[in-house]
Amino acid sequence: MTPAQGQSPIASLIPVVAMVLIFYFLLIAPVRKRQKQHDAMIANLKNGDRVVTNGGIIGTIAGIQEDRIRVKVADQVKIEITKQSVASLADADSDS
Repeated sequence: MTPAQGQSPIASLIPVVAMVLIFYFLLIAPVRKRQKQHDAMIANLKNGDRVVTNGGIIGTIAGIQEDRIRVKVADQVKIEITKQSVASLADADSDS
């Protein structure tokens, strides 16, 4: 494809650059922001927090190690998961 006569080659790149910028701001930037928020939430986990795992298990943190946490899911039942498996903090109002 050649640019129309009288049109500079730089002007023909403007639509491509605009598409890349739109793609970045609509898709990439929100994902990066969400990842930063998730990383901050993981870093601030503490004993007693109610969490929801990626598998949908809801429990209370009973112990924290460097890359894993121990989650109490029922009386006398604790499971060990990686910190990255925590999807979110559970609502304080929801009782199971």
